[in-house]
Amino acid sequence: MEKTLIIDDKEVRFKSTAATPLRFKAQFRKDFFAEISKLNKLKNVKFTDESGETDYDAFALIDFELFYNVIWSLAKTGNPSIPEPITWLDGFEEFPIGEIMPELQDLIAHSIQGKKGKKIK
Repeated sequence: MEKTLIIDDKEVRFKSTAATPLRFKAQFRKDFFAEISKLNKLKNVKFTDESGETDYDAFALIDFELFYNVIWSLAKTGNPSIPEPITWLDGFEEFPIGEIMPELQDLIAHSIQGKKGKKIK
């Protein structure tokens, strides 16, 4: 599964394959599936209070490094020539992670689950 996004006026190709979790582990020395499961815990976090104001304390619950690592792994799968994570990220003046992650949810889900109705024989 693939998706191309424009980030800071640059076309970035993201891809999810069977190798994506292994690429993640090789680069970051962490289990992809264990790390992704941490994202599940964020569904119940409220980032605004009752009055609609931003609850900045809720952001302390987020490990943004995980987002950057997942995004880089999907980009590296889509384009093996991109450099190491910090060098790659340095190439962007703006990197709106809050806009990028929702766009990549399908790719992340694709890494975890197969197509419905397809069976392994």
